Amino acid sequence: MVVPIIMVLTRSSDRVEHALGYAASLFAVAAVSDFLDGYLARKWHVESVLGAFLDTTADKLLVTGALLALTSIGRVSIWAAMVIMMREFAVLGLRGLVALGGGLVKPSTWGKIKATAQYAAIFLAFMRLPDKWGPMYLDQWVMWIAAIITIASAWGYFSAFSRIVAESRMPSGRQ
Repeated sequence: MVVPIIMVLTRSSDRVEHALGYAASLFAVAAVSDFLDGYLARKWHVESVLGAFLDTTADKLLVTGALLALTSIGRVSIWAAMVIMMREFAVLGLRGLVALGGGLVKPSTWGKIKATAQYAAIFLAFMRLPDKWGPMYLDQWVMWIAAIITIASAWGYFSAFSRIVAESRMPSGRQ
């Protein structure tokens, strides 16, 4: 797991030249591998409840660890980080409940858009451009966009979960 290394590099950026660049590189490799393993699992039809749960847990740890590290050095607003992390853990909990029942909440299009926006925002926060775009840096604008998309994507998961709960309470024979 590269999350602790990313966190150490981020926190040591005031003492180690290019530390944020190294952290950004590791983060990018982890983000690309997350997309690639999900794509290959779907393409080769080797999806499993456990695999889907572990995959989503790993990307939530990656996002959370990077956000915590970036917040600690003032690169990410605590509010944006909180919105993103609260959604990630709420959805993880819902997925875990569904997985306990043997079910699987598949990634939605909104979830994939959300992941892309989060990964882009975090990468840009590591690599912050020197000039502001109005009152904020580019990465800060993208982080707020990612937070808004994160909230929107949560709606889909909460709706899917409520349907699963409603279906599980229906008497047998009704659909």
